[in-house]
Amino acid sequence: MRSVLLLMIFFSIKLFSQSEQPIYERFVSVFTERFNSGDYDGIYDLYDAGMKNTYTSIETRNFFEKTIKNFTGDIESMQFYTLRDGAHVYRMYFDKSVADMTITLSPQSKINGLLISKPKLLEMPFLERNTTFISLPFNGEWFVYWGGVTEEQNYHIIEETQQYAYDILKVKDGASYEGDPLRNESYFAFGEDIIAPCDGRVVKVIDGVPDNIPGETNEQELTGNTIVLRTDRDEYILLAHLMNNSIVVEEGQDLRKGDIMAKCGNSGNSTEAHLHLSLQNGLEMEDSIGAKLYFDRIEVNGEIRMDYIPVKEDFISNSN
Repeated sequence: MRSVLLLMIFFSIKLFSQSEQPIYERFVSVFTERFNSGDYDGIYDLYDAGMKNTYTSIETRNFFEKTIKNFTGDIESMQFYTLRDGAHVYRMYFDKSVADMTITLSPQSKINGLLISKPKLLEMPFLERNTTFISLPFNGEWFVYWGGVTEEQNYHIIEETQQYAYDILKVKDGASYEGDPLRNESYFAFGEDIIAPCDGRVVKVIDGVPDNIPGETNEQELTGNTIVLRTDRDEYILLAHLMNNSIVVEEGQDLRKGDIMAKCGNSGNSTEAHLHLSLQNGLEMEDSIGAKLYFDRIEVNGEIRMDYIPVKEDFISNSN
């Protein structure tokens, strides 16, 4: 059920500041010099104790040499452009590529958090949560397999583009299927209607991706058959892993809450029928930052909850 789009991530520890700190400016110069000279052991020496306990010098060398430099070339420049949850974010201009580096340093100027990822659009607005009233995009009771704001509750947290996303399926008597586990039709979520969670405009549709045999994945089409819905407040809701050829809406179409859009499927990087649901601040998932998706009024484990974020192992349904 994994659908994370990940280049590389280390630990992240929040620091709080309003502008670039001098220790970061000095760090960038040292890091650039060591990277360009191939001094990967020197980069490893920049780690704090926690990083060194997690990543060996050989793993560090392999990552920077084989995963990064072989494809990007040398660093031409690094430009600070924003703070994100206290971490410093730099735009890295290589000989052959561009990337973003999100970094946190200890007071001793040692790396205690590092993320190198595809560059984000600089003009995109920050989105912490939805302000549009959102309902669940399905009928009946479903089960939250991944959801919440901690890594224990929600493995999506480790990937910025999908942080706070949900994986939701249907469960009966503790199981998500009945019968042959290699048939999609055995899974309770497969073929269930997926409905518009709010009024909005369809701004992206991907269709024609075959549903997987359960247990197999399609890593070439991460989200599989997909709909992205934009609210009138420029919030983007992504619904992924839909059933092949089940989408009945088209790009540019305006929807009302409750309109049928597609059926739940098992397409893309998915091992069984479920709905991947997330909120983001832009159209394209890989260029966006995930945001918290609250539901206006839903039933959670038999109780009505208002303005609620479902968490792992919740049973959820719309409240009439």
